[in-house]
Amino acid sequence: MISWRLLNLRYLIEGLLAVAFLIVLLFRIREGRTQLLLRGYLLLLVFAWLIQTYSLYPLATKLVDSLVLLCSLSLAILWQGELRRLMELLGTCRIGALIGTQKTNDLSNSTVAQLTEAAGRLSQNRRGALFVVDLGNNLCPEDFLNPGITLDAQLSVDLLLNVFATDTPLHDGAVLVQNNRVRSAGVILPLSRQGLNRYGTRHLAALGITERFDQCICIVVSEETGNLSLANEGKLERPITSGRLKTLLSGLVLNNPSRKISSLSTRRMINDMLEPRA
Repeated sequence: MISWRLLNLRYLIEGLLAVAFLIVLLFRIREGRTQLLLRGYLLLLVFAWLIQTYSLYPLATKLVDSLVLLCSLSLAILWQGELRRLMELLGTCRIGALIGTQKTNDLSNSTVAQLTEAAGRLSQNRRGALFVVDLGNNLCPEDFLNPGITLDAQLSVDLLLNVFATDTPLHDGAVLVQNNRVRSAGVILPLSRQGLNRYGTRHLAALGITERFDQCICIVVSEETGNLSLANEGKLERPITSGRLKTLLSGLVLNNPSRKISSLSTRRMINDMLEPRA
């Protein structure tokens, strides 16, 4: 009786661990093509488990095991960036960032306007700049190669312009914006490995931090061309205008009035469709 209970407990723990692992994967993977690959891989694992459990066909078991190993190696190569990000989040023990349930830090309309204006003026003067905007990952000093200098100052256009003046010691790093405030300046970000021959250091740094944290965006001002770029989830949109930058930032603001109106009109339309007609 004791051994049977222990066996049931073992199966229960194994099932809970498997479910928890699947939940983490589903929360972290959002792209449709990646989800299809993961779904096929999981079906292959289930098929291999069924064959190994009953062990009726030794040759088929060998073939399926080899196929699972080959697929595992292939997925490890394809998802090396995602796996590296997952291991980093596991190492920091930040469960909220791991499953994507952290509270979003809303950008105010004033912050969006100031970031857009500062980026536009820096672009006109061809002064390189890098803004890191934390939308909910609660970035810590250990997330950067160098945390820079703590400011914790009120965000303003003049402050951003002064930080990225060419004769200041902080202009080579990034500015971290959290909760509509400038938390630090001179931050050194981890670089991405993609596009090494196409992008400069600022663009690689923007890609590197957004690859690791999905609730984080970066605004880049090129020092050579003055072009504006926006990095989000390891993808770079460039070149963009100041108006396009403001539109993209406004789309990330949860308290944007236009977004509320759009959501309200959508709800009304759904209610009208579901309401029975007389």
